[in-house]
Amino acid sequence: MKPQIQAFFDPVTSTVTYVVYEAEGSACAIVDPVLDYDPKSGRTATTAADRVIAFVRAHGLQVQWLLETHAHADHLSAAPYLAAELGGQTGIGAAISTVQRAFAGVFPSSGAHFDHLFAPDEQFMVGRLPARAMHVPGHTPADIAFHIGDALFVGDTLFMPDVGSARCDFPGGDAGALYRSVRRILALPEATRLFMCHDYPPPGRGPAWETTVAAQRAGNIHLHDGVGEADFVAMRTKRDGTLEMPALILPAIQVNINAGQMPAPEENGVRYLRIPVNAF
Repeated sequence: MKPQIQAFFDPVTSTVTYVVYEAEGSACAIVDPVLDYDPKSGRTATTAADRVIAFVRAHGLQVQWLLETHAHADHLSAAPYLAAELGGQTGIGAAISTVQRAFAGVFPSSGAHFDHLFAPDEQFMVGRLPARAMHVPGHTPADIAFHIGDALFVGDTLFMPDVGSARCDFPGGDAGALYRSVRRILALPEATRLFMCHDYPPPGRGPAWETTVAAQRAGNIHLHDGVGEADFVAMRTKRDGTLEMPALILPAIQVNINAGQMPAPEENGVRYLRIPVNAF
């Protein structure tokens, strides 16, 4: 089946949120929703999420799933806000526990939980659309690509062909694992539609987020057909050594490993995000 897909690009974080559905009035899934966050003021807003809500309501959709491809380091999740407004279960890969343990010394669990943890290759439904959760570790140990109908939401495994691949230097990241995950993705039928979680367009083009297995195999600058694992690992390791940490990694990780929930208010009624000093 070929689902209908509406994309919402957030230019501040270069993140793409998706609404995936069969038809007007059907069940839907929302993939990788963004909560606006200003690190200078510490203020949140729901501008990006409200665009998604408006679309869902305008098309009479019923939210069944709020899906996270991984614990994002570049934006805060709007899943709790969307669940409160629209309903739906939050879901992420079962290996999120590995990421939670990796950060437990600095960001202990708040007690918030995802509604569902997907096992590798677990099959599920979005209304009448068949879906599968592909475990694709490498960027993090917990990355999941959601295969819904003929569409695959790849998270941070791949970017558009002219951008390449995701970094692997976060805790538990592994360039060899990413290579093998991508080869699994690129073994799918060539017409499979691939939807990126981010786009960082090079000069000369605007943001884009949809491509195909065939286009990636032919033209991905890091992972086209013919690139071997050893060469990819060497390139990825060298490149990762030059990258700065994402601007929102400290706020984002502590929220996103706790199912998008903010820390509980303290005695003065204010919620505080923790910024560890000299811990990373």
